Amino acid sequence: MDDFVFGSLSTTEKRLKYYQAWRQGVKHHSLIEPRAPQEGDAPTLTVIVGLPQLIDKIDCELTLPNTPAFPSGKTYPLHRSETKWDLLNWQYMQLWQVTLPPQPEGTIVRYTIKAYPADGSEPILANDGEVFSYYVGPSEPPAWSQSAVVYQIFPDRFYPGDGRSWNATKTLNDIYGGTLRGIIQKLEYVAEMGFNTIWLNPFFPDDSHHGYHATDYFSVNPRLGSLEDIRELIDTAHSKGIRVLLDFVANHWGREHHSFQEAIQNPDSPFVNWYHWIDYPHDYETFFGVMDLPQVNVNHPEVRKYLLDSVRFWLGDVGFDGLRLDYALGPTHDFWTEMRATVKQVKPDAWIFGEVVETPSTLLSYEGRLDGCLDFSLEQALRDTFALHRMTLSEFASFVIKHERFFPETYSRPSFLDNHDMNRFYFATGHDKRKLKLAALCQFTLIGPPIVYNGSEVGVRQEKGMQEPDSQGMEENRQPMLWGQDQDGDIREYFRWLIQFRHDHPVLGHGRFAIIQSEKDTLVYARSSNTETIWVALNTSDEMQEITAVSDQHQHTFNLQPWSGDVACFPKNA
Repeated sequence: MDDFVFGSLSTTEKRLKYYQAWRQGVKHHSLIEPRAPQEGDAPTLTVIVGLPQLIDKIDCELTLPNTPAFPSGKTYPLHRSETKWDLLNWQYMQLWQVTLPPQPEGTIVRYTIKAYPADGSEPILANDGEVFSYYVGPSEPPAWSQSAVVYQIFPDRFYPGDGRSWNATKTLNDIYGGTLRGIIQKLEYVAEMGFNTIWLNPFFPDDSHHGYHATDYFSVNPRLGSLEDIRELIDTAHSKGIRVLLDFVANHWGREHHSFQEAIQNPDSPFVNWYHWIDYPHDYETFFGVMDLPQVNVNHPEVRKYLLDSVRFWLGDVGFDGLRLDYALGPTHDFWTEMRATVKQVKPDAWIFGEVVETPSTLLSYEGRLDGCLDFSLEQALRDTFALHRMTLSEFASFVIKHERFFPETYSRPSFLDNHDMNRFYFATGHDKRKLKLAALCQFTLIGPPIVYNGSEVGVRQEKGMQEPDSQGMEENRQPMLWGQDQDGDIREYFRWLIQFRHDHPVLGHGRFAIIQSEKDTLVYARSSNTETIWVALNTSDEMQEITAVSDQHQHTFNLQPWSGDVACFPKNA
């Protein structure tokens, strides 16, 4: 099956080109140590120079804050710290560094970096003139996110409402008729399953079934409901102990947005500068070439104000508990720095995490700006191990160990098996219920807060792969939610048990990870804290396996059916 996650980095050739470009020219890439400076920290900035000409000096020029101790316009010279041979670009690469003075909590430090060639030619701005920044303050996600079990709801495909049926449709691109009222009426189901957090896919006005072509960031699509419905949904969810996350897109919106329509019709409009034009008014920067999704200029003051005012409205006035940030790779790090400052002012315990389909190193560059990012690397490893058989359990175990060591404990990494942009995991297994359950057991016993895409917990089936001939693409995995007798009760009750098991054992949200026993087709790992240890045993073979696992403190024998798993719990001193 042609099923991969990292589309832009899916081949060796693409990765080589990416890494070559990453080290060419004058690049900063927000390389800061510590990545999330706290009050009292003096962060060190690193600049990579990969040029044929010699660089004589590099300056870091501050644009914020403007205080007597740290005035705007002050420059800090960098010093050359290391010279290396860059095999990929076949030239010398130099590292330059500077340490900036500490700043009080809540400060945004903003700066540019300028390199001066020794031959006197024009100075070179790092990353083509990008403005860099960092926010001084705590970088930990809110405490409640550690115990979150998230349910992703796709509004048009979830539930039309009591007494209503799905619309008559011809394709998966049609409007099926899910509503906010329908979601409200199913909150009891969400609570009974044990989910304590909802990630709500976009509900802003637009003509699509998915909501990502928004035309207004301050109102609700009338076919889904009203602003009053959103308020009721959040209030009702809160009364049931469920928090609600807003799916927020800062990189682009629909071409029917009033600002874009005025921009293409009036070259003198101030909205012209809200966009990146290639050939005005016909060609402009977009989201992956989709002309209906113009990319917005998040560095324009009025665009930034519009987006941040929207965040203030939905978090502060309406009451959302956090943000899932769509295509967070698009906007600049400086935008996310200001976003974090805004969010923490409005709602200090909000949980904000990004969709960044990139390398783990790139994900870490968002530390101190976002609370974390969706764990796409783990998602691909889960698919490769339990659905596509590209990775053995011993290889998976090795990956998880290194993955856990790479990321700091304070970096939030929500896990998932699938979402609305990829083949459903159940489909990737060939609709093998055993493999879905086994993967879910693994997901729910690893550290990241688990996310379940609505329908995955009740056996919603996908008819064709997204890239198969005559496929409807991403829409293939957006089949409507099943209710009543149409649900697969066996899968549903297994997910219900998993969710309750995670709630009953907080060690799964923060405990240490260790391998107890690892083979090609069997694996036993531990999650442990000062109060409890959980052992998880997995079998990906087609034969029954009896596994006797032994550690310094415990011994247990697991009898595992083909493609199954089990758990053992050891309270402290047991």
